[in-house]
Parts: sequence; structure tokens; C-alpha cells
Amino acid sequence: MDASPGPDAYAPAEMARRVEETGVRKAGMDLASMLALAVLAGAFIALGAAFSTVAATDPRLGYGPAKLLAGLAFSLGLILVVVAGAELFTGNNLVVMAWASGRVTTARLLRNWFWVYIGNFVGAAATAGAVYLSHRWEDAGGQLGATALRIALAKSSLPFGRAFVLGVLCNALVCLAVWLCFSARTTTDKVLSIIFPITAFVALGFEHSVANMYFIPLGMMLKSEPLVVQAGGWSGQVLDAVGWGGLFRNLLPVTLGNVVGGGLMVAGIYGFVYLRGERGAGR
Repeated sequence: MDASPGPDAYAPAEMARRVEETGVRKAGMDLASMLALAVLAGAFIALGAAFSTVAATDPRLGYGPAKLLAGLAFSLGLILVVVAGAELFTGNNLVVMAWASGRVTTARLLRNWFWVYIGNFVGAAATAGAVYLSHRWEDAGGQLGATALRIALAKSSLPFGRAFVLGVLCNALVCLAVWLCFSARTTTDKVLSIIFPITAFVALGFEHSVANMYFIPLGMMLKSEPLVVQAGGWSGQVLDAVGWGGLFRNLLPVTLGNVVGGGLMVAGIYGFVYLRGERGAGR
């Protein structure tokens, strides 16, 4: 039951306790449910990424407005995760709050992250395959596919250090969006809490590991399509970076950065401020 019923948002101290309790539940979830919800989350984020790609395809709006619109469209992914219910690796970095307070063991934390990450990859990559088979990438004379491939190429070509920093910044915003949702009492509150941080991370070009599990596999499929390659004006070996090696080179630093951004910069700081005196208090 809510400690303070009414229309007002939860205060940060109450939010921290709600995040902690949710972390305990997530860490204790049975494997079958965890994997099923993780696959859904990967698919949800991929759908947001696909929607965002459509929004980013027409450059006539100009750089800023196009980026803003793409970010707004991408918000669909986290809205589906939070409101419909799913297990997302980047959001689950907030389980660090329950771990830091001693209510979740290291083994339980890593179990959750490992299986949710695997499930997210399955859901995101499967959605990439479905989008490819749908042939919607042929739209606008192949320009939609060219946009998707251009995104994959840019991500696959990032240097390690830059990808890491972009991953840190991304998941700080994603986990802040999820953190804000714990202040919410209605679905509308949650949607509004999500839109601005998620729009910001996409518009700023930050790196989200689960989104990249969609973008890069889709690019791997599209780079063999002449219509897409011609629409993008590529030639020679420039697309060689889009492959399994590029996927690994991106996911490793971006995933590490996501953990630091969400687990340390959001969960760690807010846990330190609001929960450090409550460990072992038997609440």
C-alpha cells in the first residue's frame, strides 16, 4: 500500500525505496519469466529504434529538428518496457541500489543482468530480422534502408573510448527516465517521465547497448542489398565494418559504459544519498 496516498508524485526518498523493492523482486524472478520478459524488452526497444529510423530518414527538417523527432519516436521503446512490463538490461542497472543495500547478492545481480542481456539480444535481433523480411526498408527508393545502414555503420566504426563514454552518458539518461517513473502514480506520469530523457539521449547521439542489438544486425542484413547501397552512395570496402566484429566492438564498450552510467551515476549516487543509513535496519 502507498505510504502517502494521493495525487502528488512520490518524493525522492520514497522513490529510492520503491526502486530497491523492485530490484529485490527482479533479482528473485524465475528464469523462464525473466527470459520471456527480456525478449519482449529487446523487441520493444527495437520497435522504438525502427520508428526512430523512419523519423530520421527525411533530412529536409534540418539537423536539430530531425534529431529531436528521431529521439521522440524512440521513446516508444521505453514506454512499452515500463508500461507494458518487460526486463531491460539498461534499466535493470538500477538493481544496484538493492545490491548496495545488501538485499540482493552479487550472484543474483549478475544472474539478472546476464540472462536479461541475452534475452534482450534475442528480442532485438529477431525484430531486426522481421523488419528486414518486411521489406519496409525499400521505402522512399531505399532511403529508409540507407538510413538504417548509415546508423549501423556509424556505430560499428566508433573507437572504444568514445563508445564507452557515449554509453555512460546514454544510460545515465535512461536510468534517470526509469528513476523518474518511480515518482509516478499514473500511466500518464510515466510516459511524460520517459519522453524527455530518452529524446535527449537519442538526439545527442549517445549509445544504448540494446538498441544497437537491433541497429547493427539490421545493417548486417541490409549491406548486401543493392538498392540500399545505391541509395546511400557507398562504394568499396566502407561497409566492411558492419559485421560480427563491428557488433562486438560496439557492444563491449557501450555495455560497460551503460553499466557505469546507470549503475554508478544513477543507482549508486541515489542509493548513497537515500538508502545508506537503512542497511540492516530491518525495515
